[in-house]
Amino acid sequence: MTDSFSGVEPLLEEHAQIERALADPAVHADAGRARTLGRRYAELNQVVGAYRTWEQARDDAGAAAELAELDEGFAAELPGLRAAEAEASERLRRVLVPRDPDDGRDVILEIKAGEGGEESALFAGDLLRMYLRYAERRGWSTQVLEATESDLGGYKDVQVAVKARSVAGPEDGVWASLKYEGGVHRVQRVPVTESQGRIHTSAAGVLVFPEVDDPGEVEIDPNDLRIDVFRSSGPGGQSVNTTDSAVRITHLPTGIVVSMQNEKSQLQNREQAMRVLRARLLAARAEAAAAEAADLRRSQVRTVDRSERIRTYNFPENRIADHRTGYKAYNLDHVLDGELDPVVRSAIEADEAARLAAATHG
Repeated sequence: MTDSFSGVEPLLEEHAQIERALADPAVHADAGRARTLGRRYAELNQVVGAYRTWEQARDDAGAAAELAELDEGFAAELPGLRAAEAEASERLRRVLVPRDPDDGRDVILEIKAGEGGEESALFAGDLLRMYLRYAERRGWSTQVLEATESDLGGYKDVQVAVKARSVAGPEDGVWASLKYEGGVHRVQRVPVTESQGRIHTSAAGVLVFPEVDDPGEVEIDPNDLRIDVFRSSGPGGQSVNTTDSAVRITHLPTGIVVSMQNEKSQLQNREQAMRVLRARLLAARAEAAAAEAADLRRSQVRTVDRSERIRTYNFPENRIADHRTGYKAYNLDHVLDGELDPVVRSAIEADEAARLAAATHG
């Protein structure tokens, strides 16, 4: 093994260990642990595959170089084999660049109306539909966990769980694509409430959290929780339930508050609230680690600053523009119908380029 790829050896050993673990039926009795191991195994599969391809290409080129001295036929093949070795080497170098360990995870996505009142709430509803349609196109399942509707049919706040039915590799995970959606989304259009036909600008915020597979991943001391119950309400504040089924959980050490009232059962609302709380605590832990590690690569695309304005949706021009990557297209209607792939791809490519540059110069 060459010095340049000496770091592969422990990854090959880890891959073999996980393979043995996944062959043990007892591991699958714990669905959360099995899913975590499966996600890591899929990530390492890429490294193992790229390493085997490079190893074979290197051996082929080496053998041809030796035989070329005896046979001109091998000499003619040598440039092509050297090129294949170089290509395999570059591929291996790319997969060895550390990637986001959460890429294979599912997510909890929250859309919050911002400036603009009812128009912002209606736009939040448009974003929700866009993400639901995008998930449908990707073959992901969705579940609305909590929704506070506005008087005109939009959403003041809505939380959705998005899950992949299967993850072949980390790049297929929901987080790998949707993590770039966090930030402020700005809309420019004539609101339905505008009688003069003037274009208004409003905004909605999107938060994206990787979901915890195994509750044991994020330990929560029950003594750190304050749990309040109350009656759920609908648009305008009217009561829609005669029992105290809604739940509000406050995590006292961090001040994170999660409320759930969608389910009719207090127990179900509590379970959903804990699910969201774990995801938020996992995200907070990752952000704290990133802030403390001075040498950790900071993504040029997905920043910790959730107030960042990331995208503009201009209805009069049918234009969508991503302010981080420079992506611009005049097919806003298609994007809002779930054709989000080109926009997401621009963010992924910019992020990968930044990671590769950091690894090369680091």
